[in-house]
Amino acid sequence: MPQIPIIMPQLGESIAEAAIISFLVQPGAQVEGGQDLIEVETNKATMTVTAPCSGRIESFSAELNESYAVGDVLGKLEVTAEEAKRAGLDVPPPEKTGDTESIVKQQPTGKSSRVEPTIRGLPVPANATGASYMSPRLKARMHELGLSAADLAGIAGSGAAGRVTVEDFEKFMANLEQQKLTKASSMRVAVADAMRRSWTRPLATVGLPVALDALLAHRKSCNPKPGPALYALRALALALAENSAVAGRLVGTNIVHPSSIDVGFAVEAEDGVLVPVIRAANKKSLKELVVRYDELVELARQRKLPADATGGSVATVTNFGTFGLIWATPIPLPEQTLVLGLGAGRKMPHWDEAKGQFVPVTEAYLTLSFDHRVLDGGAAGRLLQRIAALMKQPELL
Repeated sequence: MPQIPIIMPQLGESIAEAAIISFLVQPGAQVEGGQDLIEVETNKATMTVTAPCSGRIESFSAELNESYAVGDVLGKLEVTAEEAKRAGLDVPPPEKTGDTESIVKQQPTGKSSRVEPTIRGLPVPANATGASYMSPRLKARMHELGLSAADLAGIAGSGAAGRVTVEDFEKFMANLEQQKLTKASSMRVAVADAMRRSWTRPLATVGLPVALDALLAHRKSCNPKPGPALYALRALALALAENSAVAGRLVGTNIVHPSSIDVGFAVEAEDGVLVPVIRAANKKSLKELVVRYDELVELARQRKLPADATGGSVATVTNFGTFGLIWATPIPLPEQTLVLGLGAGRKMPHWDEAKGQFVPVTEAYLTLSFDHRVLDGGAAGRLLQRIAALMKQPELL
C-alpha cells in the first residue's frame, strides 16, 4: 500500500517550528482523516498535528521534546490508493523494488538544520541583530551558536574602538559554562525576541489618572461582570475606530491603516505572556464581549488559544494593576504601534467644586506607550484623553 508523509503544518502566522510533547496514537493504529495524531508546543500555544486522511500509522520519525520546522516529515501514514486520491493527493501506482513499495512522494526527513521563520503580511526584522563593532568572524561564530548582539550586551570589548573580539567572546562563553544554567522555554525565547525587535523603534509613554467610580458601579449591575481591562479594551477600540491612523504602522514613507480594529490583551501564562485577540472589538458591545474575553483568558492560561485568536492585532491592553503596580511603561509588540496599560485603583482625594471640599474617588493611571515615528506626544495625549472619557461613561461601551 502507498505511504504518505505526516507533515509539520503551518500552525499560525510567523510560527516556524514546534516541539513534540506527546504522541496521541501509536504506530499500527487505524486513524481517520482529521484525527489528532501528535500534540506539539509552539512559542504561542499547544496545538495538534492531524491526519491528512484515513489510514494506518506506519511509523513516527519525530522524537519527543525535539523541535521540527514547518514542512518537516514527522512520520508515515499507510493509505489505500482510493483514500489518497479522495484526499486530493497525487498518488502514482506503487512501484516495487523487491518486497518494498515506493513511497508516494519523496520528502525530506528529520529536523531542518536551520529554521527559517515564515512571516506573512508586512515584513519585520525577525533576524536583525543590531550588532556593532563586531567582525564578520565574530558574527559568524555568534550565528553558529544562535546568539544575537543583545546576548553580548554585557561584554566590555577589548578591541579598537570598543570592538568585541573573538577572544572576548570565547572568554565570555567559557565563563558561562562555570555558571548555573537553565534552559529557557520556547515562550521565554519568543518574548525576548519580540521585545528586542520592538526596542529597535523610538518608543515613548504618556499617562494620566482616570476615575473608575462610574465604571465600578456599572460593573456591579452586569452579569457576567466585565473586568476593568475589558472596559479599557472596548474604550480603546472605539477611540481607534474614530481615527485609525494612530494605530497604523509606518512602513517606508507610508502609514498602513488597519483594516479591522482587532485588539489584543495580555494574559500571564507559565513563563511568559500570551496575547489573545478580539476581532473587530469596536463592532461588539461590552456585554457581547464578556463571554469571549473570559473564554480566551482561560484558553491562554492553558496555552491552547485557537489560531483565529492570535496575531494580527493593532494594539494591546495590559492590566499591570493586577500586580499592585500603579505605573508602568509596557512595550508594544513589534507589529503594533500602541499598548494601553491600566494601573491599580486607589482611593484618592478629589476636589469637588459643587461641595467645596475634597471627596474620595477610586483612581487609576492609564498609560499609552507608542511608536514615536507614528505618533507625537500631542496625538498620543488626545487619544488617551478620549479613552479615559469613554471609560468614565461605561454605559456607552
